[in-house]
Amino acid sequence: MASRILMIIFTMIFAENYVLVKFLGICPFLGVSKKLDSCLGMAGAVTFVMTIASAATWAIYNKVMIPMHLEYMRTIIFILVIASLVQFVEIVLKKYMKGLYKALGIYLPLITTNCAVLAVTILNIDNTYTLAESCADGFSAGIGFGLALVLFCGVRKALEKARPPKAFEGLPITLVAAALTSMTFMGFAGMAESLFG
Repeated sequence: MASRILMIIFTMIFAENYVLVKFLGICPFLGVSKKLDSCLGMAGAVTFVMTIASAATWAIYNKVMIPMHLEYMRTIIFILVIASLVQFVEIVLKKYMKGLYKALGIYLPLITTNCAVLAVTILNIDNTYTLAESCADGFSAGIGFGLALVLFCGVRKALEKARPPKAFEGLPITLVAAALTSMTFMGFAGMAESLFG
């Protein structure tokens, strides 16, 4: 059990990172990765939402939806759960962390539509994870999301000093840098099975 959870954690952070390998959650990845404070705040919010959403959707799916034969409504119900959690995070940040709330701006409510959060909840069910495995998967996927944001923040700081050709200035060089960053994470593929298998 412990080795399976360790494998899930390693896989979600490195080998199957939602941003850099599966290319999910690109909007906040590109939008928030300019400042380290915003990256860390967004990473914390997404990690919290992914972890709690994983636990809540697992319980709802296994204890309510399956007995009532409502599996076909999985996506709609999961989106409602995620939207509720994001509203909760937004209220807490607005009340207790006003600076972070302002720094995240429009990207905070966009966590609701972040496909990476929905993907975690759906893949937990598709992989038939237990509650503990689902929570580990959600938490480590959030950590992987945060790692991608922080790494790319450093890359963007370096890009500010670079002088690319005129055609690559702005968004094009950012996308090229994101592609190169994602290629580095492809090297982790297959390592989880050999480490924890």
